[in-house]
Amino acid sequence: MGAIAIIGIIAMQAYWVTNTWNLNEEEFDQKVHSVLLNVAKKLVKLKGSTLPLDIVKRQSPNYYIVNLEIEIDANELEYYLSDQFQEIGMNANYEYGIHDCSSNQMVYGKYIKFSEEKKDVTLGELPKYEEFTYYFGVKFPDRSGFLLGKMQLAVFLSILLFMTVLFFAYSMFVILRQSRLSEMQKDFINNMTHEFKTPISTIKISSDVFLKNPTIQKDSRLMRYAQIIKEQNQRLNNQVEKVLQLAKIEQNSFQLNKEYINLHQLLQSVLESARVNTDFSDEIFDENLNAFNPTVLADKLHLSNILHSLLDNAIKYCKDKPRIAITTKDLKQGREIELEIKDQGIGINKEYLPKIFKKFYRVPTGNIHNVKGFGLGLYYVKSVCDVHDWKINIDSEEGKGTTIKIILRTNV
Repeated sequence: MGAIAIIGIIAMQAYWVTNTWNLNEEEFDQKVHSVLLNVAKKLVKLKGSTLPLDIVKRQSPNYYIVNLEIEIDANELEYYLSDQFQEIGMNANYEYGIHDCSSNQMVYGKYIKFSEEKKDVTLGELPKYEEFTYYFGVKFPDRSGFLLGKMQLAVFLSILLFMTVLFFAYSMFVILRQSRLSEMQKDFINNMTHEFKTPISTIKISSDVFLKNPTIQKDSRLMRYAQIIKEQNQRLNNQVEKVLQLAKIEQNSFQLNKEYINLHQLLQSVLESARVNTDFSDEIFDENLNAFNPTVLADKLHLSNILHSLLDNAIKYCKDKPRIAITTKDLKQGREIELEIKDQGIGINKEYLPKIFKKFYRVPTGNIHNVKGFGLGLYYVKSVCDVHDWKINIDSEEGKGTTIKIILRTNV
């Protein structure tokens, strides 16, 4: 479509420029004919003669022959030519010559310039015309330049359009190249993450064997190392699974296994898991589960993942001790549930909020990198909400915390 658009634009511009050139040529020819006819009338009237039948002949695009059948005085001819061209406001440079009957040669007259521009033009080459005896010739050596001068706007717009088309064509080339590179990158990431699955599974089995070994259980230091191996392996597995699921979403091969889920029960399970994984001994969650009908139709795995991801962000991005409020309430007479997760953490600057759900995007924190991540968490959350046709909204203020609201549909 882009190529067709470019060809269409170039064709229309070429037609417009050609049509403008033809109109200017026609106007030029009509004005020259008018001027030469008036000059011929004045010369004939001055001599008291009459005009012949065949007066003005166009020999070439820039050369005209005027038949008079009377002797022509060079001074009178030059005067009338200059007078008539000035009268119609035609400032095209020209040269003229008069046919000498005695020598049967064109006698060169003069080159009349209306502008001071110096152009490389060939002067003095005025061919004879065998059918006439008393005649003069007028030639416009820089006729093409004169016509182009009248088309300055069209030429400027054509150059501008040509540059625009070149830029557009280059942009198309870059876009296609970037698309190919993007596909290659996606294939590489997908293949790499699939290759990770085997060693991750092997490490998990090995860590489980270590944790169940009586000798390891008796040594607290080895037990701690084995636990770290299992935790970090699970963390790596979660990241790989997230990348694989995102790849499926982008390739439109994402399959949802929807089932009816009690949102409150799932939240309790996720909160309990989050409590175990934190270092805070006292309560950090404030639960207000007020939805009357908490049953939603969703993919349990992905719903659990986004709840874990949101709570994990709320815990990580806090000043000191996290304080998180989880609220549910009915909307539209129970047809929808609003899930709200509100923290009192570091918050996000307003200028970064429109980009927060983009892939690989992380809020700039200067040289501070105390929280690790790939910028996939919120992108994954948004993608899952989109495939479920849920609405998600984020509101945040730097230094005061962040509030995320998700509108889920119930089974009503």
